Amino acid sequence: MLIGAVPLTLDELMRVAGGESVGIDPSVWPVVVASAEIVEKIAAGNAAVYGINTGFGKLASTRLARADTARLQRNLILSHCCGVGPATPDHVVRLMMALKVASLTKGASGVRRELIELIAAMLEKGVIPEVPAQGSVGASGDLAPLAHMTALMIGEGRGRFRGSTEVLPGRELLSAAGLEPVVLAAKEGLALINGTQFSTAYAITGLLAAERLAKTALVTGAMSVDAAMASTVPFRPEIHALRGQPGQIAAARVLMSLLDGSAIRFAHLDNDERLQDPYCLRCQPQVIGAVFDLLAAARRTLEIEANAVTDNPLVIVETGEVLSGGNFHGEPVAFAADQIAIAVREIGAITERRIATLVDPALNFGLPAFLSPHAGINSGFMIAEVTAAALYAENKQRAGPCSIDSTPTSANQEDHVSMAAHGARRLIDMTDNLAVIVGIELLVSAQGIDLRRLGFGLAKLHAETTDALTTSPSLERVIARLRRDVPMLEDDRYLATEIEAAARLVASGEIITVVGSNTLHG
Repeated sequence: MLIGAVPLTLDELMRVAGGESVGIDPSVWPVVVASAEIVEKIAAGNAAVYGINTGFGKLASTRLARADTARLQRNLILSHCCGVGPATPDHVVRLMMALKVASLTKGASGVRRELIELIAAMLEKGVIPEVPAQGSVGASGDLAPLAHMTALMIGEGRGRFRGSTEVLPGRELLSAAGLEPVVLAAKEGLALINGTQFSTAYAITGLLAAERLAKTALVTGAMSVDAAMASTVPFRPEIHALRGQPGQIAAARVLMSLLDGSAIRFAHLDNDERLQDPYCLRCQPQVIGAVFDLLAAARRTLEIEANAVTDNPLVIVETGEVLSGGNFHGEPVAFAADQIAIAVREIGAITERRIATLVDPALNFGLPAFLSPHAGINSGFMIAEVTAAALYAENKQRAGPCSIDSTPTSANQEDHVSMAAHGARRLIDMTDNLAVIVGIELLVSAQGIDLRRLGFGLAKLHAETTDALTTSPSLERVIARLRRDVPMLEDDRYLATEIEAAARLVASGEIITVVGSNTLHG
């Protein structure tokens, strides 16, 4: 993938996160070189310019000699390598590196071409800097995480080859990859560690997972509608057109499409005394539609941020000026991450309620307790529902907005911070939890449909015989795919591995593929 010519999409960036190499579009080099020359000229002159020949942060008033430039930049990196906690996952580190390349190629950071090429070469050769996940407050840039990335570039720090567990010292790892460390010139260390790339990488990862899970939850939600023999009237387009919310309209259209051709859908219309279904079934368009709209807003923010220059100071090549500002502040990313967290929490909330409805004989319209054909001696999906409730509770506890917090740092020079890294980092755990919740709904809704196929609930319809109660062709394909890994539950068995298998199907996006991605575009 080429970086530099046109704005990058999030899908392109995730290909790099997954292992694709990057190239640099040659058109960027003239402005990159001009920007670096402006910095070099200032470094050789007498005027004090922040970040080039001064100290940093609260030490900005300290003027430094030309001879100290390289030492200043090296010290900056080493002193900022204060990250702690677990290592950032490989795909997030690669995404962070790709985002840094995209930022530097804009030619506003004053770095030399060789720095940008080194990051691209590290991506090509699968070199993964060890980046501790904790230590950024999301303002003045993601300083500590980006310093750990940069440390490897100067032959310090530690890292691995992608897929390997062997951690090597930075210089040794670069040598094994056939690369040489760089000696940082004026401003280059600051350009590399200023920026929102760490927070943005985590937020993008969380966003794309949340989008997949929201679409998949519509599939499992449609399956729950048929399993519960619920009405599809609440999904009729006339209802949603009167409100006008675009996500809601799209979600309702998807649900109707998913249920098109279901025999269950019409089998109960003449003999069903229920007037309305629980909100978790009939309000799916309103809830998941609002989720779609919220995620769309977060996507717009993160697509802009992915193509932004967020370090400081910035070199304006057209005028030769170096301007000090605050593009490193992570507030847009923090807000987007909070939006994503709220959306993830809400998908889990309504999904868990559908699971609870299906296992409850008071609510599931003639299905056996906990969906066991032999309830009593068997507990069926009783504790699977408890697991879903436990994971939803975790997500609820994590979903509070991180952006409302601010802890002043750096002797009050950086006196308002975004907490973007906190907001973005939690999204991986939250989406992992949500994949399990949706996976459990996949299991219980498929079980409910299979039980309808066996005739459960006919007494509620005052019917002795009926044609086979199959669901729609789209949803039958989903059940068939699930049954390759997880058979219908007849008697109690070890469920943990089956929940894991269902969660993997959900997280991978394979359920979306099975029904057809066009169906889920709404």
